[in-house]
Amino acid sequence: MRKVVLYIATSLDGYIASPDGSVEWLPTPPPGEDYGYADFLANADATLLGRATYEQVVESGEWPYPSFTNYVFSRQPPRQLPHESVRFISTDPAAFVRELREQPGRTIWLIGGSTLASPLLTAGLVDELMLFVVPRLLGAGIPLWRHQDHAQPLHLLRTQTWPDGMTLLHYQLPPETVA
Repeated sequence: MRKVVLYIATSLDGYIASPDGSVEWLPTPPPGEDYGYADFLANADATLLGRATYEQVVESGEWPYPSFTNYVFSRQPPRQLPHESVRFISTDPAAFVRELREQPGRTIWLIGGSTLASPLLTAGLVDELMLFVVPRLLGAGIPLWRHQDHAQPLHLLRTQTWPDGMTLLHYQLPPETVA
């Protein structure tokens, strides 16, 4: 079974974007450093994005994941023409991801945003959380965490820090429980 990894950066006070949706506050890695991004990408072959996250990526320039199969969850038609590697999904995210995990392939990267991550976390469909904590307080913005129906224990797999203060918290989440 494929695993789903929420690989995401957050400010120290828990925001993944500024109030206007921008991520310009994210630091540029020091020369020669990518915080393990290339290694992570080498093990993935699919992405999961909400519509707002997709549009933000499209507006920032050239589509960065052309070799992946990219699933964008949206009930609205896209404002941007999709890249040929993008598929728009209008069905229930949890049901879709449950089936996707059963298909052959590598890691599925849950890029975001928090509106998409929330139902997948609640359904127990996120296997790992790789949370990059940026040493910055935004004070307001789009929160990483949305309401969850129940508490979830996490198992710490590893931590890593960099001289610029970036910190990785890598957790394993409990497997999906069938009611």
